[in-house]
Amino acid sequence: MTSKKKTETRTIGRVLVANRGEIAVRVIRACREMGIATVAVCSDADRGALHVEMADAHEVLGPAEPAASYLRTGAIIDAALRHEADAIHPGYGFLAENADFARAVGEAGLIFIGPSPEVMTSMGEKTAARAIMEKAGVPVVPGALLPEPDADGLWPEAEVLAAGREVGFPLLVKAAFGGGGKGMRLVEDEHDLVAACEGAAREAEKAFGNGTVYLEHYLQRPRHIEFQIFGDSHGHQVHMFERECSIQRRHQKIIEECPSAVLTPELRERMGAAAVAAAAAVDYEGAGTVEFLLDEDGSFYFLEMNTRLQVEHPVTELATGLDLVRAQIRVAEGHRLPWRQEDIRLQGHAIECRIYAEDPAHGFMPSLGVLGVVREPAGPGVRIDSGVRQGDEVSMHYDPMIAKLSVHGPDRSAAIERACRALKDYAVLGVTTNTEYLLAILDVPAFAAGDLHTGFLGEHLDGWLPDASDRELALAVAAVADHLQVPAAAAGAGEAAGHLAGPWHTVGRFRLRGLD
Repeated sequence: MTSKKKTETRTIGRVLVANRGEIAVRVIRACREMGIATVAVCSDADRGALHVEMADAHEVLGPAEPAASYLRTGAIIDAALRHEADAIHPGYGFLAENADFARAVGEAGLIFIGPSPEVMTSMGEKTAARAIMEKAGVPVVPGALLPEPDADGLWPEAEVLAAGREVGFPLLVKAAFGGGGKGMRLVEDEHDLVAACEGAAREAEKAFGNGTVYLEHYLQRPRHIEFQIFGDSHGHQVHMFERECSIQRRHQKIIEECPSAVLTPELRERMGAAAVAAAAAVDYEGAGTVEFLLDEDGSFYFLEMNTRLQVEHPVTELATGLDLVRAQIRVAEGHRLPWRQEDIRLQGHAIECRIYAEDPAHGFMPSLGVLGVVREPAGPGVRIDSGVRQGDEVSMHYDPMIAKLSVHGPDRSAAIERACRALKDYAVLGVTTNTEYLLAILDVPAFAAGDLHTGFLGEHLDGWLPDASDRELALAVAAVADHLQVPAAAAGAGEAAGHLAGPWHTVGRFRLRGLD
């Protein structure tokens, strides 16, 4: 807890949402409930997007490529000023953790709905973040900095090997900036270390504009546990419990849940206290996440801090009953947090599944095309966060996630059952989705037992392919849909679902064309 005090408040009457897709829709809905007007920004490709339709006003930023539209800092701020917005909400991704953007927003007289640029800078560089956490008493994974390469780009081999031996093998070479698995290499022994450093540095430079890498000890079967944190400008920080994020494919989370099946009350209290200490160490304001690796022996280590709202925030909202976006806006106005730590309680169990337009049978390649039919699941405890509708196009320019399916139940078993039912009810024609793969994950006995770790998918579903009989059924569904055309197929999916046992019940697992 810090002694920082601030009493000024400033009313937000109009928000520009500097993002697209489901997170833009989520923010606009929260603003509507609060009586706040909204301005959407979009690319040429997104002129007809759902978030644009929902907003009170919109502005086209440029061509489809993010660099020419959603990443144009000056154009976004100019749009906010033209539309007389009071604040900018960055969502996640794009400019959400860009300290220069946050600083420019403030300099333009606007409110940035997020933490300060100083916090973004200190937490965005992983080696600096590690040093801050160590000073705050938060445990960190053993690691080491690397010497700089020489003028010819060559690494001093003896010094690199010495650093590797100090950390211990196996280890990870990691980019100091960025994330998402880019600029990361697993090194089993010292013979591959120098080459791994060179490769990771090249990839980091290309992805993040900075090739700085460092070494970190590799935990063999860790769980990825993150704590939702929240702070205000009056020096108060709390946590909203944990999310289990161990189900990852290529370092990207695809299933998250709250609470974790493995945390005891004592361990949850210790990790929560460490998360709050991390937030207090940087005077954190707004929504953020402190990520930990949890070892099999119960030891946990700081991994990084995400200075934004997370993709998986719905599971925390479902498990706590709190509205994180509303709280973001209120804190940005200068208000105190409305809860003390003891006011925040867990209620049941929540699971989120990320629905991607991708083909698991073909290396998880993005599946591009028009969403000819979309039938979303419903019922008690089911939540859909989506930025697309029937008739929208999944394009090559943006992330292929089309929705987040979240469920809530009285306990973990009930939540798993509800997630399975909802995934089976999720129908999409026009593109291939990963719903069948998600069902396969939930069906693994180790998942039901809560025996999770970050290598879970490689251990249990390596080489997984859809059931051949299902693919034959999909061909029949596609042939019928082709014959009836999309409008008729849509009607059949909706009206006949309650009467026909067969393809319409599983239509969500397949795409309309291109099956082979």
